[in-house]
Amino acid sequence: MANETTGQAAQYTLSVKNITKSFGTNAVLKGISMDLTAGEVLVLIGGNGAGKSTLMKIIMGIYQPDSGEISVSGRSVNMTKPSVALAEGIYMVPQEPMLFPNMTVEENILIGFKESPIELKRRLAKHIKELGFKLNLQRKANTLSIAEQQLVEILRGMMREAKILILDEPTSALTFGEVQSLFKVVEDLKAKGISMIYITHRLTEVFEIATDVAIMKDGVITLSGPVGNFTKEMLIQGLLPTDAEMHQAEKKSYVPVDYEHLQPIMEVTNLSGYGFSDISFKLYPGEILGIAGVVGAGRTELISTIFGRDKVLGGKVVLDGKDITGHSTSSVLREGLNFVPEDRHYHGLFKIRSISSNTTSALLGTNEIGKFDMNRKKQNAIAQKYVDDFRTKIVSLEDLIGSLSGGNQQKVVIARSLSTAPKVVILDEPTRGIDAAARGDVYNIIHQLKDAGVAVLMVSSDIEEVVELADRAITVFQGRINGEFRHDEITQDALTSASFGIMGEKEAAV
Repeated sequence: MANETTGQAAQYTLSVKNITKSFGTNAVLKGISMDLTAGEVLVLIGGNGAGKSTLMKIIMGIYQPDSGEISVSGRSVNMTKPSVALAEGIYMVPQEPMLFPNMTVEENILIGFKESPIELKRRLAKHIKELGFKLNLQRKANTLSIAEQQLVEILRGMMREAKILILDEPTSALTFGEVQSLFKVVEDLKAKGISMIYITHRLTEVFEIATDVAIMKDGVITLSGPVGNFTKEMLIQGLLPTDAEMHQAEKKSYVPVDYEHLQPIMEVTNLSGYGFSDISFKLYPGEILGIAGVVGAGRTELISTIFGRDKVLGGKVVLDGKDITGHSTSSVLREGLNFVPEDRHYHGLFKIRSISSNTTSALLGTNEIGKFDMNRKKQNAIAQKYVDDFRTKIVSLEDLIGSLSGGNQQKVVIARSLSTAPKVVILDEPTRGIDAAARGDVYNIIHQLKDAGVAVLMVSSDIEEVVELADRAITVFQGRINGEFRHDEITQDALTSASFGIMGEKEAAV
């Protein structure tokens, strides 16, 4: 990332100065500044929630900053909408390509242009030849691999004469060969003077393609400079929270799991699915098993497949001695496995129903409350028990769930999962989007589950959370388990290193 000197600003293709952005009381960006020169590949890394996506959306005009300035080729530009960014030669290749599935490759690339078809096809052929792409332009987009879809997105940018490309996790779904092909494209674009912001969680990529590197953490760029100034170990240290040791010291007194005498309540053996492969681990009663890793590592796909939402491609899952591999979600629920989803708004709440109805909805069709939500008295008694146990702040059980704060909504979602008396609970990002006080309450609930002998499988992008809660932790990297840690081995440093692939693979031993 270039350092600005007097009279040098005009040579920057992109200059971002003191950008801030808050959503409500949550300050996401706290004064971000960065500069790009022609042919520079700035690799931007940072943990989940660091603010990378928000910054890119501001550069693209999708979000408006609260303060700060964006300049393109020395000119201040008010990025009021994406069309302004496109007109300025900025194009973002999203992590998940957004193509029209029933249109051809050619139609997807040329849509939105007003030039003559003959001229457009001439320019397109020129870019394809320059970049060495081999694409059948008449193929339907829904027949393309992710790698091919990304090539189409890059061509979209080149057709718009993009001077600045933003590549958001471009290799997260690619094979090794496809990654190498993409790197060649990046080198070719760099040689043409195209500036790039390249977002990745894979630190090995930094040293393959970057000219410069920057680390974002908690809405601030904490480390930046030419890539030659850094080692992998320095980047790992830069990603760690500055208060890591303090949080490590705050861990509560630990009650160990009796691995020697307990039988596992769930065994996952060589499980493969979309986004992960050959996953094996055991989960014990009263154990909190943390799953750490970065976005795109395959964690969510793994737990979704275990819960019966996604197709099993290989391996098996045994719950309390019964093979539940590939069973439907309703069948898995009956066998004693329940799930608290990451996105409570889309997957966890019935927004126009009451707190009571939301708490007991998993019991519909059982003898507990009846098939059609008729036993209101019993329903309210169950809901009230969880309100009392979890200290949920409500006015009335009949209030709509949307009347509660995020933290109290999360308590209701957890209560609904526990109402089925599960043997195993999967928690996907259990404290996402809730404040510090509610987070403490959720931690207490998780400890209560452990004390009651319920096994907890917890996916969390917050490494501090895994350090705080887990009896044992596994890390997932590129769809595979690459590390396992017993309680006294679970540290910020160890989990961060493994999450970014800075360690050799080892099999789960327990």
